[in-house]
Formats: sequence, structure tokens, C-alpha cells
Amino acid sequence: MTVRREGNTGDKTIAPPRELDEKPRTRPVRMMRWFVIVGVLLALLVGGLVGFNAFRAHMIAQFFANNKPPAVTISAVEAKSEVLPNLQRAVGSLAAVHQVNVTSDVSGRITDILFTAGSRVTKGTPLVQLFDKPEQGDLANYKAQATVARLALDRAKQLAARQVGAQVTVDTTQAAFDQANAGIAKTEAIISQKLVRAPFDGVLGVRQVEVGQFLTAGTQVVSLTDLSTLFANFTVTEKESGRLSVGQTVRVSVDAYPGKKFEGRITTIEPQIATETRNIRVQATIANPDDILKPGMFADVIVVLPEKPPVITVAETAVEYTLYGDSVYLIKEKKEDDGKTSLTVERTFVRTGDRIDGRAVIEKGLQPGDKVAAVGQLKLQSGAAVEISKDPLPQIPEKPPLN
Repeated sequence: MTVRREGNTGDKTIAPPRELDEKPRTRPVRMMRWFVIVGVLLALLVGGLVGFNAFRAHMIAQFFANNKPPAVTISAVEAKSEVLPNLQRAVGSLAAVHQVNVTSDVSGRITDILFTAGSRVTKGTPLVQLFDKPEQGDLANYKAQATVARLALDRAKQLAARQVGAQVTVDTTQAAFDQANAGIAKTEAIISQKLVRAPFDGVLGVRQVEVGQFLTAGTQVVSLTDLSTLFANFTVTEKESGRLSVGQTVRVSVDAYPGKKFEGRITTIEPQIATETRNIRVQATIANPDDILKPGMFADVIVVLPEKPPVITVAETAVEYTLYGDSVYLIKEKKEDDGKTSLTVERTFVRTGDRIDGRAVIEKGLQPGDKVAAVGQLKLQSGAAVEISKDPLPQIPEKPPLN
């Protein structure tokens, strides 16, 4: 295609097609230049934002690195390898070895009360006198009959020896004499029953009768208890019974005397298992110094079993018991960048065993010599810095406090 150009003079010039194609290309070059400029600016802006965020994060990290929280003050204990007493715990009650409600064997009216309630008596001490005048009269009558019969028997024997009297007379008088003596023995037995006596040494209880009261046979007069020795009756499971044997030492404690132990020995193990509970009854005999223990008291019983091998233990307060498992805070040494050594804690899960006298057995998770936090765990978490207090550990109470 040919284009004509006309000037003022009217000359016509024919322009080649290349000149026409070069003029429109100036606009796309300018647009590309603007795109490049805008892209560079956006890149600078994004780079500035990224750099600013990185710088801010670095400064925040540096700030927290230089401003660590203060170390938590705790009390620490050391895990030890020791031989703990092998104990079997049970609960039971105390019972008297000798205890009875004193009663009368015969009926009668009380004429005299010869004891003071709560006093200590010995075997044979008179307690209550019943009316026995008729029996005393019968006794005198039988004694008189016995005297007459003895005289008649002696005379009959003398006559028979001289062959003057018959042998039948001797036999008759002998029978009369024996009958009179039998009457004396029976009446004396009734009279002895009219006087109620203590069957053994012990302490009397509350008086249940009054002077002038008609006492029927079998009615309780007073209770009598021998407090010098008591039984501790308790039960163990079928599984635990295999570790018990007669003669093993037991330690008994009661709520009335906290902190005090009473020692004894197992004297009886029931030979059969209760089908209802699958438990076995065990009875121990314990001494009762000063008669301070009373029958019927609730008792905590500890049976001392043969010793076990050494185990690892820590203070019971060092163990945290949760639904997720038992754990301790293990204290570790950490070297800082400046070369100094600091202490940190790490929560370590452990497997616990028995708990005896404020010590907890650690079956798995610790080694002898490891230090763990014993007081102040509520303020700790894994990785926390700590410092060990020099104050002594608080005493463990004999029994947990009541809510």
C-alpha cells in the first residue's frame, strides 16, 4: 500500500510502509517502563514490611531473652536407695481377752452391795450378798444331824466290835451320817451362790442393781473386764493372707492416743475363708500398759513382714498424683551462654509404689541421687528456672488434715 503526502507546494511524496509502522510503537514502550517502576516500588515496599517484621521479631526475642522471669524458690529433696519396712496394713477393733457380765446363779433379794463401780478387784472378791438366812438355818440343822449321826455311828461301831450290836445298825447310822454331810455340802453350795464373787481379776463397770432388789438368776449385776491384755481382731484379703503367719509382730494405734504404738503378736489365723467377703479373720494379742486401751476401740493394725530389697524413695510431698499419672519435677543443671550454671526443672512421670512414714517408693523414673522439688510445685512448669531454698522442709503431719 502506498500513501501520498502533499505539501504546500502541492508536491506529492510517496512514503514507504515502514515509516507508518514505526510511529505507533512508542506507546507500548512507555507502558512497560511504568510497569517496571511500579513493580520495583512494590518490591521495595514488601521488602520493607518483611524486613520490619523480621527486625521486630528479632528485637522481641532479644528482649525476652534478656528479661527472663525470676527463678522460683523451691525446697528440694534427694532420691535415696533405702530399705523400707515391709508392712501390711489393716483395720479392726479391740476386744478383751477376759470380759463377762457378772450374774447370780440363784434368785434372791439383795441385802448388801460390796463393790464400788469402776474399781479394780481380784479373783474371788465378794460383790453382792443375797438373802441367805433360810439356808443358814438349814446348814445349822444339817450340822446338828451330822453330829448326832456321827455319835450314833461311833456307838454302833463299838457295840458291833464287841459283838453286842448288829451290823445293820452300823450300816443304818452310817447312811444317816452320810446323808447329813450331803445336806451340809448342798446347803453350803447354795449359800456360796448367794454371795456373788468376781470370777477373775479385772475392772468393774457400771452397777446394774440396787439393795433390796429381787435378783433373778442370770440377771446382770455388773460388767467385769480384764484390761491387762487385749485382742486386736482384723481381717485381710485372701491374697494378703499368704504373707501372714502366727508369731509376726503387729503394731496397733487408736484415735484416742495419736502417735502412740502398741505392740503385740499374731496368735490366731482363722483356718477358713469367709465365703461372703473372701476375707480371713486374724487375731493378735497385745499388751495394754496402764490399761489405757478399751475393748471396742477402732484400731489401725500394721503387721511387720520380712524385709524387702532396697528401693528408691523420695519425700511423699514431691510426688504429684493426677488422673494422667504420677509425676515429679526433676531438677537439672543448665549452662548459660555466659558460662554460668542455672537450675531448671523438668516434669518427669514416675511409677509409684507403697507410701510409708512420709516416704513414697519410686519403682520407675528416678535414680538414686536425683534431686526433685518437694515444696512449691504449684508455681512450676517444665523448663522453669528455680533456686533451692535453705529453709528446712515442713514436718509431715501424723495424719492428713480433715476437710
